[in-house]
Amino acid sequence: MTRVVVIGGGGREHALVRAFRRGGGAREIVAIPGNPGIAREARCAPALPSLADAALAQSPDLVVVGPEGPLAEGFADRMAQQGVPCFGPVQAAARIESSKAFAKEVMLAAGVPTARAAVFDDPAAARDYARSQGACVIKLDGLAAGKGVIVADDGAAAAAAVDELWKPGARLLVEERLEGREVSIIALCDGETVLPLPPARDHKRLLDGDRGPNTGGMGAVCPPSDVTQDLVDVVVRTVLQPTARELSRRGAPFAGALYAGLILTRAGPRVLEFNCRLGDPEAQAILLRLRSDPLPLFFAAAQRRLAGQKPVWDARTAVAVVLAAHGYPGTPRAMDPVHGLEALAAEEGEDLWILHAGTKSQAGEVVTAGGRVLTVAALGSGPAQARARAYGAAARISFAGSQIRSDIATAEL
Repeated sequence: MTRVVVIGGGGREHALVRAFRRGGGAREIVAIPGNPGIAREARCAPALPSLADAALAQSPDLVVVGPEGPLAEGFADRMAQQGVPCFGPVQAAARIESSKAFAKEVMLAAGVPTARAAVFDDPAAARDYARSQGACVIKLDGLAAGKGVIVADDGAAAAAAVDELWKPGARLLVEERLEGREVSIIALCDGETVLPLPPARDHKRLLDGDRGPNTGGMGAVCPPSDVTQDLVDVVVRTVLQPTARELSRRGAPFAGALYAGLILTRAGPRVLEFNCRLGDPEAQAILLRLRSDPLPLFFAAAQRRLAGQKPVWDARTAVAVVLAAHGYPGTPRAMDPVHGLEALAAEEGEDLWILHAGTKSQAGEVVTAGGRVLTVAALGSGPAQARARAYGAAARISFAGSQIRSDIATAEL
């Protein structure tokens, strides 16, 4: 019996649990801490006395880390010390996400195409520089759950963005604003080999038409219609492989999911950000399309033997739609009862996933307990059919104050 421990309790982790279950074989899946949806498909355990201790107490054969926080804090280092295979990079490699300044340094050293940026630890200097740049992007140097970025249209807005993001001890990046469509290309890495997953496009703004504040992601499509295999090959050659080599050269080999957030400019793809894990909600769409067993892939990445792995993908399109709580992304309201899940449960299968994210059980019912509450992911013969299936299912779920974008993947039609 192979025991897989999945760290996390969001929609991405529910998708991982679902994919591991679909792989079959003699295996037990444990989620720490999990959520009510995951609890129907795997055993959930509390994250006590610490997350690492809780994982080790399960005597795992493989640990798969979903969120970036534990990786930035050295979770994978602890697993390595105990000889436990871990899908997720050590702390030194996870800095590719936990420090945007470090990521820029790595990209410059590796010759990776990216936007010009200046780093500041003085708010007055950052404010003056941002105002002089006009339209630009202000980024907080650190983990911000997808919300520490402000795109400014002019110098006044850029200066105001510095004031909004600044906090004592922080560093800010003032970055060149690039134009083009964004895409996420995520690769499994083992420190040397880079194996790209199908590309995906997430929708970061809260409101239709890419308006409103940035969020952790309100939906995704996989694959985007404008991203060819040739483009993926270019990104592997010019972005992912050089970055993996540079991290290894620095003594921080990357084993896990290396996420490149890209913008497709007229001059070619440019890196906007790196993440050290699978994207959320991109993972929900990507993993829905995976037809082969993920266990050998994740084991291979954790054990430095990824070369030769060939996953099998469904040819259809996946669309994932997020249902967010009232108040998100500011202060999400909790404890709103969620209705419609039981009726949909019988319809879930290979083409439709209802994935829990910010939920908990209260007095026998599911209630909201986070910003992004659920993800509905569906497959279709193209983006139109996948959208129709995802939105059709999402329309049958309700809770007070629910927020949902109505235009996920419309640009692919």
